[in-house]
Order: sequence, then C-alpha cells, then structure tokens
Amino acid sequence: MRPAVNRLHRDDGMSTVEYTLGTLAACAFAVILYKVITSPTVQSALAAVLHKALSTNF
Repeated sequence: MRPAVNRLHRDDGMSTVEYTLGTLAACAFAVILYKVITSPTVQSALAAVLHKALSTNF
C-alpha cells in the first residue's frame, strides 16, 4: 500500500499542460505590457520624465 501512496504524492515537475499554460500566461502578460507602454498617455509621461531628468542643471 505504501508504494501506491508514494506514487500519488510524487512530483516530477511540470507537465506539458502546465508548461503550455505558463507560456500562454507569459505571452498574454507581454502583450498587455506592450499595449500599456505604447499607449500615448504612458509615452508622454515617460517623455516628460526623461526631458526633466536630462534638462536639470548640475
């Protein structure tokens, strides 16, 4: 009975389905991040921050 219980609780790593879901989630996150970064609001905010950082007097 003990070997059967050990076999049920054994974890040999991720299966193919888990790899697929992880890859899909990473790609979805990348697409959302790309959309946010390329939005006009974020681009103008980043440009303002860079302009302010580069135009300061030392």
